[in-house]
Amino acid sequence: MPSFDIVSRTEMPEVDNAIQGAMREIGTRYDFKGSSCSIERTNEAILLKADDELKLKQVQELLRGYMAKRQVDVGSLDFQKPEAAFGNSIRQTVAIKQGIERELAQKVVKTLKGSKIKVQVAIQGDELRVTGKKRDDLQAAMALVKESSLSGQPLQYVNFRD
Repeated sequence: MPSFDIVSRTEMPEVDNAIQGAMREIGTRYDFKGSSCSIERTNEAILLKADDELKLKQVQELLRGYMAKRQVDVGSLDFQKPEAAFGNSIRQTVAIKQGIERELAQKVVKTLKGSKIKVQVAIQGDELRVTGKKRDDLQAAMALVKESSLSGQPLQYVNFRD
């Protein structure tokens, strides 16, 4: 029985490369001379540090630009509220979305069941498995999920089996 998986994954090596590129640019740009701006990545989050609001906005734009250059979808970044750090500096945590959350998975299941396409959808942890009798039904389900744009989170369609 043909099937495919709907997942939401972010390539961490590409995220690291984008951060390194942004840090190189921060080190060479004139408007960042003498400032203590930085970008660091922990497991599933990125920590932005800047001297003030203006520099934080510039660091965010640099990060977004380098992520786009490395083909990392910026929708997978969740910018938290900036907070005051030591001195007059500001830090901001950026969560990297991995996997499909339960609410989004339920919306996708509801959309596919309401469309009358003859497919079955199973939630398997943080991914969805869509199965059907015909390849055409699976392709229609894939097109429906793509066009419905249920969230800002990027979705990938992998493991297509006939």
